[in-house]
Amino acid sequence: MTMTRWDPMQDMRTLTRRLERAFEPLTGDEPGAFVRAIWPMVDIYEDKDEIFFRADLPGVDRNNVEISVEDGTLILKGSRQLDKEDKRDNYQRIESLYGSFTRTFQLPGTADYDRVRADMKNGVLEIHIPKREGARGKSIPIN
Repeated sequence: MTMTRWDPMQDMRTLTRRLERAFEPLTGDEPGAFVRAIWPMVDIYEDKDEIFFRADLPGVDRNNVEISVEDGTLILKGSRQLDKEDKRDNYQRIESLYGSFTRTFQLPGTADYDRVRADMKNGVLEIHIPKREGARGKSIPIN
């Protein structure tokens, strides 16, 4: 009987190759394509009074951003165009993100959709979604 030595790193290499193949449609050959697939990045946090969304949108004009809430889903759409006034035709690489984007976020039933407000300053979009008064919860003392 021939003994075969088990190599745990071989299992890790196989797993790595499988993951690379799984994400290949998102990345393709272009560096950074995966990042573009989820642009803009959005930070989300929640406190007892509201749900807060923050998106960094450098170079995006507020007139090119649309925010809506439909059926419990926050929809963020917009676009940023590549500057056409730049006369340099010999770009070696463009890593700036541009083009159209759409991000959707499922909101909890506690959100008060009628009081959503948004502010944009210096390329940072902030969306505040208050929670309904009855949905904030309360502390219950133990007798």
